[in-house]
This record gives sequence, structure tokens and C-alpha cells, in this order.
Amino acid sequence: MSVLQRFEKRLEGLVEGAFAKVFKGVVHPVEILNAMQREAEAHKAILAGGRTLVPNRYVIDLSPYDHSRLAPYAAALAQELAQSQAEFIGEQGWTVYGDVIVEIERGDGLDTGMFRVTAEVYTGGDVAPVPSYEQPPPPAYPPYEQPAPTAYQQQGPPPGRPVSGPPGGARGVRLVANDGRTYPLSIGSTVIGRGDQANLRLPDVGISRRHARLDYDGAQVVLTDLGSTNGTMVNGQRVSAVALNPGDMIQLGTTTLTFRVDG
Repeated sequence: MSVLQRFEKRLEGLVEGAFAKVFKGVVHPVEILNAMQREAEAHKAILAGGRTLVPNRYVIDLSPYDHSRLAPYAAALAQELAQSQAEFIGEQGWTVYGDVIVEIERGDGLDTGMFRVTAEVYTGGDVAPVPSYEQPPPPAYPPYEQPAPTAYQQQGPPPGRPVSGPPGGARGVRLVANDGRTYPLSIGSTVIGRGDQANLRLPDVGISRRHARLDYDGAQVVLTDLGSTNGTMVNGQRVSAVALNPGDMIQLGTTTLTFRVDG
């Protein structure tokens, strides 16, 4: 099932079966999602390491009539649009800063059936705007297919080799990202994710807010998946919990982290 098909199905549940009646004669949410996808495509930026950055904040201006009709569903609709856009960005292998945000506003001066999409790269404080455009309802783009995530049960970690390294250990144990960035590990727990509660934040929409945890006791490092949507891979194998060995390659979303031990 494509991103657009999943989005439409969730919308049907959102309006409790009144989908066709609510959206008859007004701009259709699928048209908005199509425009958001094109905005992401149009404003890609290549970062160091070959990653592709796209906007993560989308402001949707609707005509006064469309806005009044959709007002009872605006908050829920914005959430569904954000989720579907994050799925689309993730399956393209693109990167955003933080979460995908959608805001629905009243656009005075817009005729019924017209809407405006403004896309921005939002980093939590600073906003880097990119051009916006105004358009009539566009034709639908071809659907993009995405495999459904696999469910699994989390298990306890298997035994692993002790981590050798210099005295104190922590300063010699690190993760190296595929773009060359290095993340030293301290003794204790380190949560990896893209949310505010993560100790090691990675701007990758394929990574959950709290994706995985690293537990380092000075002798070994254990990686535990925290029930993430897309799972955690080590050396190409999906894992729930595993003790890491030097050189192991951890895959989270589109990010690869190599486990290194100095000394």
C-alpha cells in the first residue's frame, strides 16, 4: 500500500465514514500531500557525506471557505499529513532536522479550492525558509511503495566479548557515522533517536524518537532496540539486543554507525 493510499485510509477513520461528504467541493487533503511531496523534492540540499536534506516544516494556507469546512479536523489532519510526509521522506532516504511539522492556516485572499504551501528547514530555533508557491489542485503523483515494518519481540542481550581499550574505557569507545562524525560513549546508558529525549540525536526520519539504547558498563557495550518502527540492524541482521564487538556496523534508518574501540 502506497503512502497516499495509507493516508486516505487513515483520513476515512478520522472523519468516521463521512470522508466523501466532508471533503466534497473543497480542496482534498491528498492534493495537499502531493504538493508537500513536490516541495520536498524541489528543495533538496546535499549535506556533507552525501546526505540529502529536505524541509521539515510545512505551512498550509487554505482559502477561508476550505479552512472553515476543515476546521474541526485541522489538528488531526495536520498530524496525519506530517506522518505521511515523514513516511515519504524516509522511503526516499532523505534527511530532516527533528520531526516533520505541519501547520494549517487560513489564507485570506485565496479562492475556494486554492491553497499555498510554504516549506522551511526548522532546526528548533532558527528557520531557513525556502520559496513557496500557490496553485490550484494538482493531479495526483504516482504512488510510492514502502514495505511494512516487521514486528518482533524484544529479548535480553546475548553474552559478548569484553570491550578492550585504555584504562577508563569510556574515552576509547566510540561510534563513527557514515559521514565521518564521531560519538564517544560514556559509561552508563546512551539513548539514540531523533527526539528531544535522546542523548545521541540523529536527524534521520527513518529513526524513531527513542530508537535504541547503548549500555556500557566499562567491560562491554550492549545495544538494545527500544521497539523502533523500522528496527535496528547489526552487520545486516535485525536485532533486539546484542553485545557489540569492535568493527560491528549498526544500521538505524539510513544512518550507519561503526562501533570502534581504541587501543
